[in-house]
Amino acid sequence: MKINKKLITAAALVAFAGTAAAAPSNDEIMKMMQDLKSEIADLKQENQSLQGDIEDVAAGTEEAINAQVELANKTTIGGYGELHHNRLEGHGGASDVDKMDFHRFVLFFNHKFSDRLRLVSELELEHALVKDIGDATHEENGPGEVELEQAYIEYDINDKVSASVGLFLIPVGILNETHEPDTFYGVERNPVEKNIIPTTWWAGGVMGSFQLADGLQLRVAAHEPLEATATFKSRDARQKTANAKAEDYAYTANLKYTAIPGVTLGGSVNYQADFSQGGTLAAEDGTLIEGHAIIEMGKFGLRALYADWNVTGAGPEALGRDSQIGGYIEPSYRVNDKFGVFARYSSYDNEDGNSTATRKTQSDVGFSYYLDPTVVLKADYQSQSNDSGSEQKGVNVGFGYSF
Repeated sequence: MKINKKLITAAALVAFAGTAAAAPSNDEIMKMMQDLKSEIADLKQENQSLQGDIEDVAAGTEEAINAQVELANKTTIGGYGELHHNRLEGHGGASDVDKMDFHRFVLFFNHKFSDRLRLVSELELEHALVKDIGDATHEENGPGEVELEQAYIEYDINDKVSASVGLFLIPVGILNETHEPDTFYGVERNPVEKNIIPTTWWAGGVMGSFQLADGLQLRVAAHEPLEATATFKSRDARQKTANAKAEDYAYTANLKYTAIPGVTLGGSVNYQADFSQGGTLAAEDGTLIEGHAIIEMGKFGLRALYADWNVTGAGPEALGRDSQIGGYIEPSYRVNDKFGVFARYSSYDNEDGNSTATRKTQSDVGFSYYLDPTVVLKADYQSQSNDSGSEQKGVNVGFGYSF
């Protein structure tokens, strides 16, 4: 800031007005004071102008940075993975299990074309090895699969309505859409959402999402159907959008309620017009109905789900698989940010239409230890029994991550 010589002179004259030999007159002093006041006003105006320029520069810089960040974030990657070690003893005809498996390695690739239009994709390698071509002693195919589980375009029509087209996860159950290992308890996924709801279940088609009210969402989809095999189990009937037969579409409707903090209630209906897709397996239509609840109140958590398949036709009826049902309940307690415990009771039957006892029950207790909010070590004790008398008991340990 420049210091005006006139101001210094005026100040000196005022300070020494009473002692100087040739003191200025009162009129001269008043003029000096007015000049001083004018100089101060000019300095204030200059300071305000300078401050405005600084704020404009700061705003422009922030806008430029945000634009660069948005450009860099148009394409994002993520993923998850999980390693399992299972040691189970079988009794009454059940087999032993003693294996280690990098069960899943998944990568997400997403791209934002605009504020309303985006691509979502997911590529998965299961069981680590598809084929070993480097060792002559391991020429057979490996147990793994490379799968495209998601690849769809989503467009926001407005703030409450969006549409998707492509390959997407079917909106059914708890785990089918959200199954990163840090989001659920237990080393393995629960048996009900594996054997009754065929998690992970994806299909090609179109889907609309409607925000009916705050915390109330409806999704409806028309997509490729299941194609029954001789087992008539939904898990074996997934076509995975690989030259999938689509003589008749399947339809799914899902309703989700989240208006109460810590509470998620949901339910789905899936209808298959032709479960065999024109085949010779004597299966007609199929309907899946499921309902579930997720409650998180402080450190306490609870999950519960029930699912019921009904498949018509002489083929499934002959095996008792015209009715396939299952459900589970899972309380949990998060001791702190690092440690959580759970217990789960599951019951399911893929041959519920039989007069013979074919129900399976499974109890699991275990814990999760979080090295990071999305990196988890897991262990649990599993006890599964069949009404026929077979049992399988033992320990599962593993780790998982997501990013």
